[in-house]
Amino acid sequence: MAELKAGEVDRFLRRPDAGKALYLVYGPDRGLVSERAEILAKSTGVDLADSFSTVKLDANELASDPVRLIDEAYTVAMFGGDRLIWIRNAGNQKDVLANIEAILKDPPDAVKLIVEAGDLKKGAGLRGSVEKSANGITLPCYADNAAALSSLIDATFGETGQRLSLDARRYIQDHIGGDRRASRGELEKLALYAHGEDEITLEMAKQSIGDASAVSFDAVVDSVITGRLADFDEAMQSFLAAGSNPQPLLAAAIRQFQQLDLLRAEMDKSGRPASAVIGAAKPPVFFARRKTVETALSRWTAVGIRHALRRLQDCVLESRMNAALTTPVARTALLAITIQSARRR
Repeated sequence: MAELKAGEVDRFLRRPDAGKALYLVYGPDRGLVSERAEILAKSTGVDLADSFSTVKLDANELASDPVRLIDEAYTVAMFGGDRLIWIRNAGNQKDVLANIEAILKDPPDAVKLIVEAGDLKKGAGLRGSVEKSANGITLPCYADNAAALSSLIDATFGETGQRLSLDARRYIQDHIGGDRRASRGELEKLALYAHGEDEITLEMAKQSIGDASAVSFDAVVDSVITGRLADFDEAMQSFLAAGSNPQPLLAAAIRQFQQLDLLRAEMDKSGRPASAVIGAAKPPVFFARRKTVETALSRWTAVGIRHALRRLQDCVLESRMNAALTTPVARTALLAITIQSARRR
């Protein structure tokens, strides 16, 4: 059985286990799934531009052509050498799953399989089959927490040799996240915008990353975590009226609940009040928001916070599977959590 924990994946990617026949990269952060699958693909040493060596397939196509995956897996390369089969959009498609299980039982020589999937239930379906096999390994990909996001920021601007002002860093952390590829794109855009500048200021960050909706992120999220229904309705209407994309808003809500999760855990462990835990928090909570966070911590239990996080992560996945439903799905999820918070008064 080979099942990596979320915190072990980056270390594994620095030196992937070449003895595995199949790598399953899955999770709600589709950008991170794609990025990590690409790192794995490059680590195989196979020429990714050579269509004879690298075969890219969509799981939905395979579902309508059940024997193709088996044919591709056991085909010997025309000119010898290793081959890579890269499957995207996998789930629990019946025929695809059956063929992957067959390949795991009898791995072909000189062939690696990388499978990209969305969020998968532990121990069941595709994820369960790979977890139970000695020939496969699973790599989970969840939305970046504060520490992972900070590392991504450091890595990006470390490469460009640019410094960030403290206000700029805080602004960036509040307005990206939730999707690794999108976050990386925003950071690279900011680095390009500030090209030639030694230090990136708050104003530069706002000009590059911010938009009219960014200012309302806090208004929506704060009303959600404190259960202010009237404020939520007003802030959400204002946000949507500007034609804003709810995906960054969901990412901001996830980061806020991740912070609450850490603070609540410290309260439960130490027995200290919310104000003391918030005052000692690292990274620090903005002074202007401390009262709001304290109010939220007085209402939310550790279990409730994790349920809210799970709902938000499911919402992100559902909205990415059907972009046309992003707005109603996001609004419904955020409203439901706001109601939960209101009931905790």
